[in-house]
Amino acid sequence: SLKHLGLSNNMFTGSIPSELGQLQGATVLLKLKENNFYDSSKTAPLGLCTLRNVKEVTDSTNWLDEYTRYCDWKGVTCDDDKQHVTELELSNNGLSGRLRESIGNLTFIKVLDLSDNDIKGSIPAEIGKLSNLTYLRLSYNAFTGTAECLGGLTKLRLLQLQSNRITGMPIMTQLDMSKYNKSTFVTDCGVPSAFEETPECQNCTMCCE
Repeated sequence: SLKHLGLSNNMFTGSIPSELGQLQGATVLLKLKENNFYDSSKTAPLGLCTLRNVKEVTDSTNWLDEYTRYCDWKGVTCDDDKQHVTELELSNNGLSGRLRESIGNLTFIKVLDLSDNDIKGSIPAEIGKLSNLTYLRLSYNAFTGTAECLGGLTKLRLLQLQSNRITGMPIMTQLDMSKYNKSTFVTDCGVPSAFEETPECQNCTMCCE
């Protein structure tokens, strides 16, 4: 059965075929900016939502090169020994789908910025175990559920969760506000609100309405 389907670096036109959603078990790579799919920057067939391994990446420099180390991938920063990922910055990069529990394997990571994408589902509890995190931005996605698992991240200096559908906020009692001031802990907790019951946030430095 098909394992990988790469559609990058072509000049395809028209709409993205919904039949791609039937390719269960395959990893589908859609590097849309190097094709001419109709309005692909805004929409894609609902059939793609059934794929577990669909990847829609705006800038995937070196990510598809099997001979390039992950430390040289776009948005990835490693330590001096090039052994461990310390920063992952993929803001506004066309990412969609769900964030997997394997994010918890990045135990040396300090900066995680996945903001301004279209990531859905719940925030994996494994993120709450990344004890070295100092900077976490998950804002402007489609996360749902609770973020209470983040309450144990005692080294955080910035936490931004706004513009999602998160209802349970973490209690952050040890946030250091000296660097980012009012932008330190931002989430959706203002009035008026799109929520039936406005989420409460005891330690937020800013509420988005």
